[in-house]
Amino acid sequence: MINLKIGGVPEHFNYPWYITLKNKEYTKHNINLRWQDFHGGTGQMCKALREGTVDIAIVLTEGIIKDIAAGNPSKIVQTYVKSPLIWGIHVAAKSSFKSISDLENATNAISRYGSGSHLMAIVNAYNQGWDISNLKFKVVKDLQGGIDALSNGSADYFMWEHFTTKPYVDNGVFRRIDDCPTPWPCFVIAVRDEVLQNNSNDVKNILKVINNITRDFKEINQVDKILAKRYQQKEADIQKWLAITEWNDSEPITTELISEIQNKMKTFNVISKKKDPELFIKNMYI
Repeated sequence: MINLKIGGVPEHFNYPWYITLKNKEYTKHNINLRWQDFHGGTGQMCKALREGTVDIAIVLTEGIIKDIAAGNPSKIVQTYVKSPLIWGIHVAAKSSFKSISDLENATNAISRYGSGSHLMAIVNAYNQGWDISNLKFKVVKDLQGGIDALSNGSADYFMWEHFTTKPYVDNGVFRRIDDCPTPWPCFVIAVRDEVLQNNSNDVKNILKVINNITRDFKEINQVDKILAKRYQQKEADIQKWLAITEWNDSEPITTELISEIQNKMKTFNVISKKKDPELFIKNMYI
């Protein structure tokens, strides 16, 4: 049996992986797939892929594209969630900041450089017409770090996935000023090059299993109640999230999509120049 390690954020997007792992779907293909939660998000997972401490990662599209361009020896094998991610823009509940325009010269809490919270802060700044070179960041590692930084005043605002942070808005820790959706499909599945070279068929089998569950995920009996309980969300919020979330269940990632995303990232000054789209992807469906 082949041993492979996979990682992702401990959020509702990745519940399909929990189901397949709980049901031992991968052992049927002679694969011992072990899951690791990454509370630090995409930046932490990119580092783990580089170091070989994880083989497969469910990462934000913008983060892994930037990191592969910077030398991460991995490839995107498939889009995982093809709808945008909705990033909430949060301040402390008692903050004097009332609108996005108030945040132009404020300090932004990010999990780490190269993470989604960092890159989407740049996208948001571009959307607002701010001078990106003047952005100020404080690295806080994870969601709890963002909560602490806004609570103690060491940072002024924090961008994180809308529904994951909704409980903290409801209980008065955060106040959400606005939302900023990603201008591209939000999550992809990335695999280390070494694994693709040595275990290509295993990766294909893993994709078959996960695509089979995401294809009908919304039809699972009482899935909204299950997710609400597991992730401490309100059922109404989970229902809203399910309504706007669309998984990819087999479509290969294309060079055209990578090129389009790079064009936008270059416009946003997230990357300085485009690279050959073939550098980023491995088509597992041929």
